[in-house]
Amino acid sequence: MIRQYELVERVKAYDPSADEDMLNRAYVFSMKAHGSQTRASGDPYFLHPLEVAGILTQMKLDTATIVTALLHDTVEDTVATQEDIERVFGKEIGRLVDGVTKLSRLEMNSEQSKQAENFRKLVLAMSEDIRVLLVKLADRLHNMRTLHFIGKPEKRKRIARETIEIYAPLAERIGMHRIKDELEDLAFTELNGEARESILAQLARLRSEGEGRVETIIKELTDTLSKDGVPDAQITGREKTPYSIWRKLHNKNVSFEQLSDIMAFRVIVETVGECYQALGVIHSHYPVVMGRFKDYISTPKPNGYRSIHTGVIGPGRNRIEVQIRTRDMHEVCELGVAAHWAYKQGMPREGAREYRWLSEILDILEHAQKPEEFLEHTKLELFQDQVFCFTPKGDLIALPRGATPVDFAYAVHSQVGDHCVGAKINGRMLPLRTELQNGDQVEIITSKAQTPVPGWERFVVTGKARARIRRFLRTQQRAQYMELGRAILQRQFRQEGYDFSEKALDGVIKIFQQPTSDDLMAAVGSGLLSGREVFLAVFPGHKPHAQQQALTPGEAMDRAASTLPKPPKPKPRGKEQPLPIRGLIPGMAVHYARCCHPLPGDRIVGIVTTGKGVTIHTIDCETLESFHESPERWIDVAWDVGPDSPEEHVGRVALVVANEPGSLGTLSTVIGKNGGNITNLKITNRNTDFFELMIDIEVKDAKHLTNIVAALRAMPVINSVERSRGR
Repeated sequence: MIRQYELVERVKAYDPSADEDMLNRAYVFSMKAHGSQTRASGDPYFLHPLEVAGILTQMKLDTATIVTALLHDTVEDTVATQEDIERVFGKEIGRLVDGVTKLSRLEMNSEQSKQAENFRKLVLAMSEDIRVLLVKLADRLHNMRTLHFIGKPEKRKRIARETIEIYAPLAERIGMHRIKDELEDLAFTELNGEARESILAQLARLRSEGEGRVETIIKELTDTLSKDGVPDAQITGREKTPYSIWRKLHNKNVSFEQLSDIMAFRVIVETVGECYQALGVIHSHYPVVMGRFKDYISTPKPNGYRSIHTGVIGPGRNRIEVQIRTRDMHEVCELGVAAHWAYKQGMPREGAREYRWLSEILDILEHAQKPEEFLEHTKLELFQDQVFCFTPKGDLIALPRGATPVDFAYAVHSQVGDHCVGAKINGRMLPLRTELQNGDQVEIITSKAQTPVPGWERFVVTGKARARIRRFLRTQQRAQYMELGRAILQRQFRQEGYDFSEKALDGVIKIFQQPTSDDLMAAVGSGLLSGREVFLAVFPGHKPHAQQQALTPGEAMDRAASTLPKPPKPKPRGKEQPLPIRGLIPGMAVHYARCCHPLPGDRIVGIVTTGKGVTIHTIDCETLESFHESPERWIDVAWDVGPDSPEEHVGRVALVVANEPGSLGTLSTVIGKNGGNITNLKITNRNTDFFELMIDIEVKDAKHLTNIVAALRAMPVINSVERSRGR
């Protein structure tokens, strides 16, 4: 445990003007407030805020931040109040403690409330004062160091997952790479301990095989730089963390041995000029690895990180990465925003605005009228390398930049991705190739009849989506092509007067360079080969009858269409048909509600309407809520229609159709072939890519409409289709 005088000495060592009295008062106040409380480890609870303060002293933070760390749990976990903090330590400390307290309460409620709202609050608290986030990161770091004391495995995994998805990226975003690396490693230990141990074992093997190699490389680089005019360069070796290695193995789909930057060498010099001089020396002595040069000095990262990265075939023909930076740059790299935060010099808070992303968030916060507007405008500007989107329920989905709704669908669940037919982004139907932006709310529309489309592979960016699509191409699609090819060959053989046999294909598979007869049928089904080509290969001496002519593509389509079953023609309406609804008095006027378009097969209810008779609604119609206070107007009714009923009913569907020639023709053809009759069509919205339509269709019942909807969903030009309940 850090003693009181030790904590004060740590702060005074880097900030002689620190308020020693306030530090002492905060130490005593926190120790008394927490009293005999203990943590899951059995240690006194006061040890936790003390360790958090100790972590922040390593970042050389100001007195107010250290005091906040000591007090950050007092309001939440002790009898101390917010008023007590402000009275004893002032408004600034009170505001900081209140910010950290709100974030702690936020975590406790995270399972019950929406992640989107939680994340917004996190960004807001951070925007008000970055020191709130610094304390919270140190708090999370110590909690992760003691995570193994928590008994419930599911709780440990939840905390670890939250750390790796939220807090580690936040630490990286403000440049605190040392904190980020440790948070990731601790979370990785909990979430995938076996993978971490495997990587550590391989690192140990590399170190044993190359014993002395690092020292040799450092010595040669030092001598080379010294001889060519950079004598004071300090060179160190840095090994990648297990988590960063694991992530790169997955992202690049390479083996451990193929990674070239497991060991990076840092060259630290005094000035920016010496950085470029050192770069010139290294490039003049060692071959450069193409594509591995990045200049973050001339173009810093958004979090303020500055350094030159280059890959070379270095000493001993070892492929290495070299990072060149000044001492000031190195401090910023290690401590990020804490390295030169304005509070330490007593400068105004505007010093934070050199971080563009933070200044933009602060500016938006000042002008946004409500939280939703804040979220909309910021679009979670915080993360540049990832896209954070939300499900309609508010669950957070993290994706790589450039991801599309198809990537989102597969991130939600593999089955959702497989059956994805459309996507609403922020309430608007958009193409599946649309690139998602930070903050987008994405609703995936699915259909059981849908399967992955080969074209998706051209625009998805996640490995999971690409793997599922390729798997489908190898299995389901091949099976479909094989069945179609078999049908084509059967028809071709039958037309020529022969019985089809798969054994007949075994003798010609080599001619078409196919491994098996199944592959040959799949090639026919996919259009790579024609049925006639295969037939003539099986019967090379066959001559068609005189009356048999080669069919044109149009004739072939007509012949194929003639083999399709014809939809039943609607029977003519009788002049006097009995009411198709049971429970009504004969002669009573009946109307079908246009708010829900009830169809036979739907559960229905009758509502007596003055001057109109009875209006039939579906049982789940939203309009029925307005009749809850009038139970006397409700009539228990049911459909009384048989399979041969001549009466047609109107169902309504909402569609999104590709804006391309022939789309409407395809739409009407599909509806007609399935026995439906379009009675009304309305374009509700249009853009360069899509038309949104509302169509009324005469059908026999709900099942008939469902069949039409399923047939429409199978058409490539139709992006989405749903039964509509609205007017």
